[in-house]
Amino acid sequence: MYAIVDIAGFQFNVEQGKKLYVHRLAGEDNDKVRFNNVLLTDNDGDVKVGTPTVEGAEITATILQHVKGDKVIVFKKKRRKGYKKKNGHRQSLTQIRIDEITIGNAVTPEAKEPETATPVVIEPETKSEEE
Repeated sequence: MYAIVDIAGFQFNVEQGKKLYVHRLAGEDNDKVRFNNVLLTDNDGDVKVGTPTVEGAEITATILQHVKGDKVIVFKKKRRKGYKKKNGHRQSLTQIRIDEITIGNAVTPEAKEPETATPVVIEPETKSEEE
């Protein structure tokens, strides 16, 4: 089972137990966070696509740690003008672990109860010989 979720403006493919880095989230280590912007869910072939989000779907995750990304150097230069500008940046990130993917009150296909209603059989019409 996997889902595609929108976290802080970016879309991530998440599975239960998967760890990933997202932009800095509010919260402390070992805090639980919930994400409601689930765009797509796949439960063993049962795909649900949201318009724009899937109703009742929710992702529960745990904040593992807050870290900084790799340093990115930005260097600007205009030749023969004596202009040089060097700048650096490190993105603040949060590492999270996906604990649970919930698809609302929907029953998973494995847990469905057998149908008790009898199926309706529709027989094709036969052409009358008068035509």
